[in-house]
Amino acid sequence: MRLRIFTEPQQGATYETQLAVARAAEDLGFDAFFRSDHFLKMGDMTGEPGPTDSWITLGALARETSRIRLGTLVTAGTFRYPGPLAISVAQVDQMSGGRVDLGLGTGWYEEEHAAYGIPFPSLGERFERLEEQLQILTGLWGTPSGETFSFSGEHYTLSGSPALPKPVRPGGPPIIIGGAGAKRTPRLAARYADEYNVPFHQLKDTGGAFDRVRAACAEAGRTRPLVYSAAQVVCCGRDEAEVKRRADAIGRKVPELRENGLAGTPQELVDKLGRFGELGAECLYLQVLDMSDLDHLELLASEVMGKV
Repeated sequence: MRLRIFTEPQQGATYETQLAVARAAEDLGFDAFFRSDHFLKMGDMTGEPGPTDSWITLGALARETSRIRLGTLVTAGTFRYPGPLAISVAQVDQMSGGRVDLGLGTGWYEEEHAAYGIPFPSLGERFERLEEQLQILTGLWGTPSGETFSFSGEHYTLSGSPALPKPVRPGGPPIIIGGAGAKRTPRLAARYADEYNVPFHQLKDTGGAFDRVRAACAEAGRTRPLVYSAAQVVCCGRDEAEVKRRADAIGRKVPELRENGLAGTPQELVDKLGRFGELGAECLYLQVLDMSDLDHLELLASEVMGKV
């Protein structure tokens, strides 16, 4: 199972902090460094020094790392027009030598839209826009060099686009679609995704979501492989005192973390990761909320990674 480090910089992290985590993740052998795409903190903290833009950050990290994959879980479709987003992602992909994955979703955090003047349509409209965005991104990246791309939808229209720049991988970087919705999400994942991710759900619910997407793939006649993944908050310690110390640092309780995330000793994490693997998960995103605790990453790398 591939393990990826997933961060929430809107909670209060400079670029330098993110760089330190990304470099540590790369040096320790993790598969990827991912970050959220949010402009406003959540919960009882200041969020200082303030948010950082996900794709500006990833562009810088593309030049300061050499192996690790980079991506978002997930970019909010409300934040960017699909044409300029295609340019940004393709450029960062080129800057990294083809190490980018794009997670894309509807956007959900209404307060951050209000705080920064971003329109926040209804959920139905956000899904409509997401589907058009996926059509446009894949269309732009899949257009042969020298040809143009046009699109006419309810929300977006493109006319005679040169469909440049191109990402490194023909057709574009891997697209991740996440969520546990019962109908629209499975259909979009079956049609457009290279990876389907279930974030922060317990094992039973994760398995049910995987099954719905498998059924949607079968109904759509999809034959190309689809990676199944999950995201879980992580809080690991060599003993109960260390687990509690790390839980306290992120304002969580150990019993709750054990139930709703990956918490406990390394062996406890290995066992639970194995249960995700039995459901079909090939990749797990470990949500690291205390980005100053690089010793946590070292413990995960030495005692968990490679044993699942």
